[in-house]
Amino acid sequence: MTVPRRDDVAAAGFDAATGSSLRIENRKSQMKTLTGIQYLRAFAALAVVIFHAAEKTGGHFRIGAAGVDVFFVISGFIMWVMSERRPVTPGRFMLDRILRIAPAYWIVTAIMIAGAMVGLFPNMQLTIGHILGSLFFIPTASPSNGEIWPVLVQGWTLNFEMLFYAIFAATLFLPRRFQLGSMTAIFVLLVLAGMLVETKSPILATYTRPIILEFVAGAILARVWLSGKIAGSSMGYAFAGAALCGFAAIQLLGLDFDEFTCGPLALLLVLGVIMAEKGGKLPDLPLLTYLGDSSYSIYLWHTLAISVVAKVATILGLPFLVSLLVATVSGTMLGIIAFETVEKPLRALLKGASWRRSRPSPA
Repeated sequence: MTVPRRDDVAAAGFDAATGSSLRIENRKSQMKTLTGIQYLRAFAALAVVIFHAAEKTGGHFRIGAAGVDVFFVISGFIMWVMSERRPVTPGRFMLDRILRIAPAYWIVTAIMIAGAMVGLFPNMQLTIGHILGSLFFIPTASPSNGEIWPVLVQGWTLNFEMLFYAIFAATLFLPRRFQLGSMTAIFVLLVLAGMLVETKSPILATYTRPIILEFVAGAILARVWLSGKIAGSSMGYAFAGAALCGFAAIQLLGLDFDEFTCGPLALLLVLGVIMAEKGGKLPDLPLLTYLGDSSYSIYLWHTLAISVVAKVATILGLPFLVSLLVATVSGTMLGIIAFETVEKPLRALLKGASWRRSRPSPA
């Protein structure tokens, strides 16, 4: 049983923004859309697609795995801002989060299970315990290789999201002034426990990793941003550029990387983008906004298309760059199709059902 390596990381946190656009109110500005966050989600999603496309077609784009760090920071940022601007009960918060990410994930997981049962994935072994762990976001060692990941491999980062949501929901019982400090203390204690105690438990090995501090970093950044202490400035581009250069150096120099290097770079990238946007320096790019909206579906579905393309490319003997391009485009397009035909209809259906359950009684 092993914890997934950084090179195995897909991206999570694609659900960080609900709805088709991200609307947040700063205390010193009118309600606006943070398009920069959508741009970051789009770029991170594409990085993950290229990461898996390169892996399947015989190349490597290791730094694409760092998309998870960006998304965890974004998730912490957005959850804090949303709870500030739209106070919600702990139960309602968890219900909204589960309805947002679970149904589409369950559909793709069911496809993977069905494929394994009919022999499409000969190397995949299934057990009841592993299937249940996958469906209910419980870290479980895969019977196929001992790695701590679910049936849909890239879904393992959703286990971290669920931990964050659960702890975040628990802190909503506290007065607002104690929430961030309490959440930070819990995550720090978990990480310290992981450093001090060796464990073979998949749950403990997962939930004590330092990567969970990226959620807290995003929430702290959100609190500072809401206070108006982050000024709009063209320096945001410098910060974002420095972060991108750091990621590029890791890729080009073949450096080892983990949350201790990628976490600060991800935080710097998000800070730079929100500074640039607050200063009115970001252009309007509808395509990137749309890719940001559809990034969760791209994340869930892209590997299905990439696997098919990689097998066909091998049979036809296609050059690596051609295979990489076709696999990347195919994975992205499948995610977009799923966004339009699966995620959006599901979201509308569940949103309507949730509203009917929660509306006041006529009495």
